[in-house]
Amino acid sequence: MRTASTSTVTSSVKRKYASEAAPESSTFSVLGDNGEVEISEEEYATSIEHGRSLHEPNYHPRTHGIPAATIHLRSYHISLLQLFTHFVAHAAAALAIPISKPVPLPIQRSLWTVLKGPFVHKKAQENFSRKTHKRVIKAWDTDPEVVERWVRYLEKHALAGVGIRVVRWERAPVGVGKKVSDTVKAAMENAKLQTPKGQVEALGGKILEQELATASKEQILVQQPEPVESA
Repeated sequence: MRTASTSTVTSSVKRKYASEAAPESSTFSVLGDNGEVEISEEEYATSIEHGRSLHEPNYHPRTHGIPAATIHLRSYHISLLQLFTHFVAHAAAALAIPISKPVPLPIQRSLWTVLKGPFVHKKAQENFSRKTHKRVIKAWDTDPEVVERWVRYLEKHALAGVGIRVVRWERAPVGVGKKVSDTVKAAMENAKLQTPKGQVEALGGKILEQELATASKEQILVQQPEPVESA
């Protein structure tokens, strides 16, 4: 008979803020063998502590509230979904990504009716149903490179039976609207010239310019006086 061994965490971690007005300057008080030690939030997130996954993850506070990414998780098994959402939250805490707690979405239910047999067994039917459980986690105030590293880590350690869909927000530089507008106008002009109507209009414009240039030259020659011969 196989028995499962349980490990207990000897150190208790209590989170306290230096001030409520500045939650980003939070510190942790760790009670170990040498007494109580004060460490920063970054040191605690990057340190190795056995049994950390047994506790709730550390949710970093938002600084500006700018959305960075949204992760959608779905699974047919609620236990697997809860386990992977816990893993996602701990990974975000280690990377100092401000995220929301897992938000449950409405359960999607699919129904099927299958005949037990053809012909005389037409009235004998079986009903089957399948429930899809969903969770969503939002991330804010994070650099795109950090989000990319977070997503790659989740894909590398993906849990079988849990689907992942990531939606990211990328910030465009200042003045990108004018560049896009100029590109679209140039593309429209090129497309207009490639049509037969556009080619005819372009040819007509060139002929008109040549005729106007020739007429202006003739007018200049007419206006010049003829030289007078002396007797």
